[in-house]
Amino acid sequence: MAQAPPPANPDSNDPYERLGLKPGASFEAVQNAKVARLAELAADDMKARAQVEAAYDALLMQSLKERQLGQLTGAAATASKQEAGGSSSGGLSGGGLPRLPSLPAIPKPQLSIAMPELNLAEGEQLWQPLAAQGLLLVVLLLIGQQAGTPELLLSVAALITIANLQRRSRKFFRSVGLTLLVLIVGTVLGGLTSSGLAASGLPITPSQLAALPTLILLAALSVLVD
Repeated sequence: MAQAPPPANPDSNDPYERLGLKPGASFEAVQNAKVARLAELAADDMKARAQVEAAYDALLMQSLKERQLGQLTGAAATASKQEAGGSSSGGLSGGGLPRLPSLPAIPKPQLSIAMPELNLAEGEQLWQPLAAQGLLLVVLLLIGQQAGTPELLLSVAALITIANLQRRSRKFFRSVGLTLLVLIVGTVLGGLTSSGLAASGLPITPSQLAALPTLILLAALSVLVD
């Protein structure tokens, strides 16, 4: 029965132990261990993730060196045989020049872009962001006519959205990217709304009108997207 791999030790200086592998593990095992270790870590734990990446890079370079050394040794043995054969046949005309060793192919990075899935949050992940975003909406309608207030409220709403998305999906950069995208779309819609309703006589300022769509979109994003 094959022995189970040792547990990962992130504090070890040995890259095998840091990834939870036995010495001499295959390249595929190293890749799988890297993916597994990164999946166990929080997205904002940059130090631990950097240690995993460093261990993976060290084992990758070691694997490349070993493969290159093996090819060089094989090429030297082939050249020796060809030289011996050419000498026995009476000259260099019967032997061929050894081929230069070829470097191992580096695996191409694969970029996978997954569309966000719509899934309504439950429990605290639903009512907490809705309550916070609803409070910001009330504040916007009550005192949003003061200079700088709509922009401040939108900044707080964006931080709330990023925090809730991070809590749901554990993907920090994805959460930031989706929030920035919604801010851009909301700003465009807000500009169209404020210009269209500027002369409607509503008791709110154009800045308040411009901020309303963005606040609503951020609230929807924080509870609907995984």
